[in-house]
Amino acid sequence: GAFEPWKNLSPFTSIIEAPAGWFLPYTDPKMQASAQALIDVGKELSIWARTIGEFNQWAQESGYPVNRMTFAKAPFDTIGDTLRGTKGIIRDMFRRPEKLLEAMDVVADFTIKQTVAAANATKAHTAIFPLHKGADGFMSPKQFEKFYWPSLKKVILGLINEGIRAELFAEGTFDSRLETVNEFPKGAVSWIFDRTDMAAAKRILGTRCCISGNVPSSLMVTGNPKEVKEYCRKLIEVCAPGGGFILAGGAHVDQGNPDNLRAMMEAAKEYGRYS
Repeated sequence: GAFEPWKNLSPFTSIIEAPAGWFLPYTDPKMQASAQALIDVGKELSIWARTIGEFNQWAQESGYPVNRMTFAKAPFDTIGDTLRGTKGIIRDMFRRPEKLLEAMDVVADFTIKQTVAAANATKAHTAIFPLHKGADGFMSPKQFEKFYWPSLKKVILGLINEGIRAELFAEGTFDSRLETVNEFPKGAVSWIFDRTDMAAAKRILGTRCCISGNVPSSLMVTGNPKEVKEYCRKLIEVCAPGGGFILAGGAHVDQGNPDNLRAMMEAAKEYGRYS
């Protein structure tokens, strides 16, 4: 691929003297083309960022609320997604549990510090958490309570103490986690659910926080407008009473059916009313 020439680079940390030779790979036309491709990507990203910034400024000046967000992760996910990998962290849960817990505690402190700094820099008031490996199918409730939840809870409370609200995107199902995670002050967190039982989520979490979701991506892609509208109607009937519900997709859909999206919007307008 485009990054193939980069394998010829030697570690720059090995440079002690006579550094000119270490830069010889850059004389390769393929390497130059690869570097130019990265420059081109950077230019396009700059255009994208400027356009988004101009739109947000226009929206704010026009009176629309702008939801400024920063990004955070559960310490278990930080370690399991990249540092150790999925197989590695699973082995750690059984072979080195105390070491893993110690590492996650360190990552939690770092995450709080990093997220607060990012929020201050961007004037964000919310941190969104994509929760990968805490789903029902990944670990047992006891493992969740031991390995996943304590360090994540520490991060969330640390952000709350700094005036930053946590928006938690529960990927997969969190049915067996709902009672465990229901321990934050009212309005301090909100949840986006992918495939969680929304009736249970409303019953358990609904008095403390806003919930949103979980129109299935599969329905938005393969269903028809009538099916989408009916699903949304039932979802609103279950979750809307008392407020604190946002009709939303369970996950992103890159290439969905525009008519299905319109049906979802129509359902919100027609059924999402308080008498």
